[in-house]
Amino acid sequence: MSSVRVLCVENHVEYLDALKYMLERAGYEVVSAMTGSQGVSMLTSQPIQGVLLEYDLPDATGSSVRAEMKRIKPDVPVLLFAGVGSQTPFLLRFFDAYLRNTEKPEWVFQDLDA
Repeated sequence: MSSVRVLCVENHVEYLDALKYMLERAGYEVVSAMTGSQGVSMLTSQPIQGVLLEYDLPDATGSSVRAEMKRIKPDVPVLLFAGVGSQTPFLLRFFDAYLRNTEKPEWVFQDLDA
């Protein structure tokens, strides 16, 4: 799993550190960004297999950043989240299960906003 690189975009350093720690413990290589523009730049310049994207960023909304990311790399899953809390372990388990499942039925994972 160490070859799977995940981009984590979170503007609060303490939350970013916690997410990075949990993802690395699950076997992922993690790169991080603290703004939407940094995240888009990293997505375009590095091989990224998945993105965790905070909704409330200082320079843009997560939904607008997600739309740009999907325009650039439509096959890379981008999971929006709003803050770190009691839901975070579930969110990370879901993200992990999605990235590990190589046989994804397309109809199940279609974008709802497409």
